[in-house]
Amino acid sequence: MSTATTSLDVSAIRADFPILSQTVHGRPLVYLDSGATSQKPQVVLDAEIDFLTRANSAVHRGAHTLAGEATELFEDARATVSGFLGAQPEQLVWTSGATFALNLVAYSIGNATSGRFALAPGDELVVTESEHHANLIPWQQLAARTGAVLRHIPVRDDGTIDLDAAASVIGERTRVVAFPHVSNVLGIVNPVAELVLLARGVGALTVLDACQSTPQLPFDFDALGVDLAAFSGHKMLGPYGVGGLLGRSDVLEALPPFLTGGSMVTTVTLDDAGFLPAPQKFEAGTQPVSQAIGLAAAARYLDSLGMDAVQAHESALGRRLMAGLREIDGVRLLGDASTGSATGGAASPTGGAGSATGGGSVERVGIASFDVDGVHAHDVGQFLDDRGVAVRVGHHCAKPLHARFGLTASVRASTSVFTTDDDLDVFFDAISGVRSFFGVGA
Repeated sequence: MSTATTSLDVSAIRADFPILSQTVHGRPLVYLDSGATSQKPQVVLDAEIDFLTRANSAVHRGAHTLAGEATELFEDARATVSGFLGAQPEQLVWTSGATFALNLVAYSIGNATSGRFALAPGDELVVTESEHHANLIPWQQLAARTGAVLRHIPVRDDGTIDLDAAASVIGERTRVVAFPHVSNVLGIVNPVAELVLLARGVGALTVLDACQSTPQLPFDFDALGVDLAAFSGHKMLGPYGVGGLLGRSDVLEALPPFLTGGSMVTTVTLDDAGFLPAPQKFEAGTQPVSQAIGLAAAARYLDSLGMDAVQAHESALGRRLMAGLREIDGVRLLGDASTGSATGGAASPTGGAGSATGGGSVERVGIASFDVDGVHAHDVGQFLDDRGVAVRVGHHCAKPLHARFGLTASVRASTSVFTTDDDLDVFFDAISGVRSFFGVGA
């Protein structure tokens, strides 16, 4: 079987992740669940500990030495992470993660009573059939609160977004187009540029779920052309409880605040309050300070590896995942271009070159979801865990997409910068034994 050769020194990288040295059920840990949450390199752990033991204090609030140092480190983290993602510091709103960021946008739009974001009954919000629930349910709720209509763009049998359908769904009443950069189930890199062009043509706001792309692709917010993008730190080698919303400056200024309270105000009387400009007007209350500092360390770590090399590594692993699983009897891949109606062309990391309507292969990262004939996904997961292999099982917070493929659950393997060919060999060998272990098939 072919190997996934890249320019990353994966052996050296693995030494940076303390958790990878442990065993599970007496076997070396093979961690293939980075799509759910990534492991953390030592530099990220050290960054949080260093802050908490040396400079821990409330930011933007005190005049003492620790408060000043904490504020400087916090804002330096904002500059580091925003720069890593191709944005300016004032374009990054700290949140607890992508779910919070997407809800922030939906609720802020719902709070608009006039101007460019105010919704009227019959206005349309557009999502895709491949959404994570975090980029679906907030829009469902917004539609219910405002009388707007929620519409969706279907995916083809090969998992690619149907751009012909998108052109008919996105129309003059469309106010928001929300979609994933990379499918968290299929690993497909979606055609961002084409969707942005359709949305701009009708003056609609574009909202990007970038959870799976920021750890695996060179990410340039400005070049992508979207209005807003949400990401989570714990999926890009960073801590839990931190993420962000990237926004074009004019969009952030026009959106009304969502949460209100301390730290986001200018003046306050018993009758009224004035708000700071973005991003602070969206950052009410105590912020995830140590987590942001840890996330900045993760961004520096990824940057040191080189995101072009990371992309090559993830793409090679993604191809090997697909090829290896196709060879195993009784395994059905979701959105498999080799057996579906593969009409897509390779999309670029920024969604520009090549669309899902051209000729060629579909661009993917290191994510593959599959069904083992006759064995429930949860049983497959337990079987793999007994062999030291950690995967995700269930609907991966994407029930409509699973329904599209006639399933209620699947098994998902997802890779990271520390994933090796040996890891995939162990995984393939284990999957090959699932059906015979459960007495299914010939």
